[in-house]
Amino acid sequence: MNITYLDNNATTRTDPEVVKEMQPYFGEFYGNPSSMHSFGGRVQKKIAQAREKVAAGIGCLPREIIFTSGGTEGDNSAIFSATDSQPDKKHLITTRVEHPAVLSTMKNLESGGYHVTWLGVDEKGRLDMQEYLDNLRKDTALVSVMYANNETGVIFPVREMAQAAKERGILFHTDAVQAIGKIPLDTRNLPVDYLVLSGHKIHGPKGVGAVFVRKKSPFRPYIMGGHQENGRRAGTENTTGIIGLGRAMELALADMELKNKKMSDLRDKLELGLLKAVPNAQINGETLNRLPNTLNISFSYVEGEAILLMLDEFGVCASSGSACTSGSLEPSHVLRAMGVPFTHVHGSVRFSLSRYTTSDDIDLVLEKLPGIIQKLREMSPFSEQNEPIGCKTGN
Repeated sequence: MNITYLDNNATTRTDPEVVKEMQPYFGEFYGNPSSMHSFGGRVQKKIAQAREKVAAGIGCLPREIIFTSGGTEGDNSAIFSATDSQPDKKHLITTRVEHPAVLSTMKNLESGGYHVTWLGVDEKGRLDMQEYLDNLRKDTALVSVMYANNETGVIFPVREMAQAAKERGILFHTDAVQAIGKIPLDTRNLPVDYLVLSGHKIHGPKGVGAVFVRKKSPFRPYIMGGHQENGRRAGTENTTGIIGLGRAMELALADMELKNKKMSDLRDKLELGLLKAVPNAQINGETLNRLPNTLNISFSYVEGEAILLMLDEFGVCASSGSACTSGSLEPSHVLRAMGVPFTHVHGSVRFSLSRYTTSDDIDLVLEKLPGIIQKLREMSPFSEQNEPIGCKTGN
């Protein structure tokens, strides 16, 4: 069966050019980059080149890049650096729609005595700038706001928010994992202290990422041990992953505008086609200020998991905004925060495209999905009078 992969916000196919770049360092050049001999030195030189490529991709200095195991480690290390370096400040600001890597960390700090302001979003997934400004305080240690939401694709006003924090001497962290490679981003005009990215979201390998730490911003090692990364992140370097990340960043920047136009055109084709073919469907999130590859759509009175299972029979890979499964009876925290109606919240599906997505991929979904929704609605015992038992959308 051919695979139609439309789950690129979860992970992406590793670009063949990235694999090619990595391949020699699995076998032929396997030296430890921290070794004194020239065999290891060759590897260290390649890591330095990768650091330069990643830095160029976001407009910073190579020494401001610390390689990590991915987005989660980067988010954790940035947040704990900000709090550990300012023990007298016990206030934090974040949003209700962050990735779990940030949400869980903030909840952990909250349980330890920090006061966390959880910014809400409106029905389009947008933040209220005035609410944000009203909550900036003298004892605010850090603001952590994602650059773009992984479920809806909504882009947040991070530049304006970071500038307001900077004017008050407050540190600012952004999880830019979903934004890198999809929209232009330059730290030279983005006044954040910490920015996190991950390789497998830009057609690089899994298990590698980076955190940008602006010069003079405080940073405390999250993983301690050896001297790697100038003493900021211990452990033998993930050589192949770092090299792959560098090449992936190069490729992500090449013809970005053209690739984004292709993705957004295909995304819009899918969106308009589904809205036309399927009654009682709605788009979740801002439709203008969003990532070019992301579509989050809900269908009334059906379950997202059932939609995905039936799409999977045709080789279509997508993801659900609902977690109403045997492991959880709660729908997406993002859609709940947006106040998506109960009739739609469980029937949400996220389609996320990539530069490899084709018009044929979109045509297949448009061919199969309307019939799937109709079949599920005919099978469903739910109606406007009957709500699904056990799944509640309460905050």
